[in-house]
Amino acid sequence: MRTRWRAAHVLAYQNGGHVLLRDGEVVWEDDTLVHVGPRYDGPPVDVDRDLGEALVLPGLIDLDALTDIDHLVLDSWASPEHGPGLQWSRDYFDRSRDVFTAEERAFVREYALTQLALHGITTYMPIASEVHSAWAETYDDLRAMADVSRRLGLRGYLGPSYRSGVNVVHADGRRGVAFDEERGRAGLRDAERFLEYACALGDPLVNGALLPCRIETLTPDLMQATAALALRRDVPVRLHCLQGTLERQLVREAHGCTPLELLARTGLLGTRLVVPHGIVLDVHPGVHGEDRGDLAVLARAGVSVVHCPQTSLRYGDVLHSFGRYRRAGINLALGTDSFPPDLIRGMDMGVHLAKVVDGSADAAPAEAYVEAATLGGARALGRTDLGRIEPGAQADLVAFRLDDLRDGVLDDPVRTLLLNGTARQAAHSVVAGRRVLVDGRIPGVDTDALRRRAQALFGKMRTAYGERDVQGRGADELFPPTFPPFEETPR
Repeated sequence: MRTRWRAAHVLAYQNGGHVLLRDGEVVWEDDTLVHVGPRYDGPPVDVDRDLGEALVLPGLIDLDALTDIDHLVLDSWASPEHGPGLQWSRDYFDRSRDVFTAEERAFVREYALTQLALHGITTYMPIASEVHSAWAETYDDLRAMADVSRRLGLRGYLGPSYRSGVNVVHADGRRGVAFDEERGRAGLRDAERFLEYACALGDPLVNGALLPCRIETLTPDLMQATAALALRRDVPVRLHCLQGTLERQLVREAHGCTPLELLARTGLLGTRLVVPHGIVLDVHPGVHGEDRGDLAVLARAGVSVVHCPQTSLRYGDVLHSFGRYRRAGINLALGTDSFPPDLIRGMDMGVHLAKVVDGSADAAPAEAYVEAATLGGARALGRTDLGRIEPGAQADLVAFRLDDLRDGVLDDPVRTLLLNGTARQAAHSVVAGRRVLVDGRIPGVDTDALRRRAQALFGKMRTAYGERDVQGRGADELFPPTFPPFEETPR
């Protein structure tokens, strides 16, 4: 079947880069683009849609996509007194439990994946908090996620999270990691089992990946085994690392080296490695504040850094810097890592943070961030058929409305969208040529029912924080309101 979209603006791909096409037409047959240009004069189309004053972009790629209930709303503003209470106590490590049932976990994934689709994301790599799990994700969890992802029509790079240890707070307030190595080995077996499942499934929208947790929660043996499996199966590895000074301290205490050196020792630098955040290197002010070679190490190894500007800022940090990493030859992709999964807001925030860090208004222009959200993500995945709108590429597209008075006047459509818009302007999307988002809605999805049930489960998750707090405080004490509640005065 042939489908045509017509729109006022199309970010096409030509001569090795993105170009702006005014009054463009994009045509695809089944899952592949067959025409991109001002006029289509080929065989008749079966479906013809005029999107009007809209900007059509390549489908957005989110390589650190939260597939969970929002936790940042709870833990991004904690004081030094409350912060440790949001981690597992060492005592809880010995009695941990799943806060949600398997059915509830499956629902949470559906809620989160629906959020991704509504915000114009077409390809994603999931991340879920393990705080409310007995340990980490399971093979069955990811089977359920794959089922939902296929039903919605998103393109996923999936695998269960796994780890050998968990960050804990000791009774005296010290931070550390408590280990259970057998659980780590079992998690890796689950991860390999899911790779086999994804391969046997034969669905191009379900792709296997290895997604271990944070570097400080992995033993060197588990990291080496992960590297060996990744090379044997030729799949990407995503590992949260180089993201915090506490992580750097814990790794140095345990292994006598930096996290980057541990990646090299265990062979992970020799894999298709994807690193979310990648902030704490020698250029970070909390380390040396100058380039001593870390960026060159990442660039030589072909590591992709998943920049999450919105989440980093909310936790009080920033990349040093977007422009410096690009100049060093590091492939930069983008992630959201929190709610809302809004890459438009994230890109805008990143553009302006870069100005502050580098002291220049053109430190990281809008086009550089759009490239990271499209071509950068595709490079990280080893896909030359994603992240671009040109004949032969996959028909992964998203259209953002630009016709709302609240968006202001229109200059350059990309710059205007980033400065004045949000991803909630996503009106239409297709993945592999299949409709996902239609007129701002996902056909067959009851978003009101999702919202109501998600709120109830959020309450369940919030209450459970008190079980883990080293001081035994309840959720209302850990998460006080911004302002005191209204009190009725006696008449």
